Amino acid sequence: MIVRGFATAALAASIVVTSSVSAQEAAPSPALTPEQARTVDRLIDQGLKNDLAWEVLESLTTEVGPRLGGSEAEARARDWGAAKLKSLGFKNVKIETFEMPYWERVSERAEIVSPFPQPLSLTALGGSIGTPEGGLEGEVVRFGTLPELQAAPLTGYEGKIIFVDEPMARTQDGSGYGMAVRKRGLAAVEAGKRGAAAALIRSAGTDYHRNPHTGGATFRGGATAVPTAALANPDADQLTRVLKRANGPVIVNLELVVNTRETVTSGNVIGEIPGKTNEIIVIGGHLDSWDLGTGAIDDGAGIAITTAAAKLVGDLNGKPTRTIRVVMWGSEEVGVYGGSAYAEAHADEIDRHVVAAESDFGAGRIYQFSTRFGESALPKATPMANALRRLAITPGDNNAYGGADIGAIMRLGVPAVTLAQSGWDYFDLHHTPDDTLDKVDPEALRQNVAAWAAFIYMASEMEGGFRDDGDGESASDSD
Repeated sequence: MIVRGFATAALAASIVVTSSVSAQEAAPSPALTPEQARTVDRLIDQGLKNDLAWEVLESLTTEVGPRLGGSEAEARARDWGAAKLKSLGFKNVKIETFEMPYWERVSERAEIVSPFPQPLSLTALGGSIGTPEGGLEGEVVRFGTLPELQAAPLTGYEGKIIFVDEPMARTQDGSGYGMAVRKRGLAAVEAGKRGAAAALIRSAGTDYHRNPHTGGATFRGGATAVPTAALANPDADQLTRVLKRANGPVIVNLELVVNTRETVTSGNVIGEIPGKTNEIIVIGGHLDSWDLGTGAIDDGAGIAITTAAAKLVGDLNGKPTRTIRVVMWGSEEVGVYGGSAYAEAHADEIDRHVVAAESDFGAGRIYQFSTRFGESALPKATPMANALRRLAITPGDNNAYGGADIGAIMRLGVPAVTLAQSGWDYFDLHHTPDDTLDKVDPEALRQNVAAWAAFIYMASEMEGGFRDDGDGESASDSD
């Protein structure tokens, strides 16, 4: 999962029942027909017994494994995705490629040289430059928070290693990630402004294992870029204790070796369940992952959930009214390149995109449903939310975040929903070597599939669109 402008998926999707929900519930709302209500219940029942998502997730994480954006492994994942969709009966399956810059870690190490020599567990942040051959050494200067560093003088830190020790709060909605990812994004920038040799941060995560969390960082201007890495949380604590006990400077030796290429090929994988009209419901997750784990929760689970749910709806007798398009977006972690490429490639059919949704917050149970509909379409959210209550999913508001990959089409006016998952332990695993299949609860995965299948079906069969007065949507027959 990646977040643009330091607003995280979890933070922006932090959903509370607000006055807009009260207004929504007070307004007359269209009801599902008795037949539609029975179908929704049948889909939920089937979803709660369906293991296709697990099978898809096991296949991806086992047959491909880690799949860094733009890498050969991600290319194999695209081939896997196209083959999987075809084998499940999806139509119009294709791979849409795009070009992007490439970065990968080669090796990384760090150690306290003095006064208490010992190794440190850390990982390079995505996009970091490498250190000089053989590494670099510098005196560590600690800042408790990013604002403390930003308020520091621009001189006096030349050649030093800046250490930002700001912790992350554990929350169900992941709202603590907003502050944490801001630290991850700006530490390199602020250190570079001050002539520092390198930057270290406490990992943007909530666990206390010696598993550092990677993720993208911000590097503005090559002249001030510095090597930047994240310390595992126990190692951040250890370095802080060393700084407190030392009677003099604490010296760290850091070596990061990275590989970059100006241009490589990535791509999005697309498959459809054709509907009776040319209107499109877009769902999916991102196919790439960071390289430390196998990308099971971020975001193999999202791929698996949305694929399985769409398949469940497609297996109903007769075509859905609207076309269901599953997208496996490429290279999200390293810059949301797939989402931007999709919006550009499909600009001529944006008006036919009825609604979009993305699963990219792990595999925890869904606990809340929110929308971003046009005001006149807002009453349609009520029967959707009510149908999901039997899954212990509560109604949210009309400020759905949607997701990073659908952000570009949302900015073009496409309505969206968020099926918010519990992220209580998500940031224990996120962007670490612990992002592996064994961390996924099959029962929670089935609950996700049930909820997504119900939502997809209702979005397909409800009359009219989800923009204001249905503007920009076509109900003409497809080919």
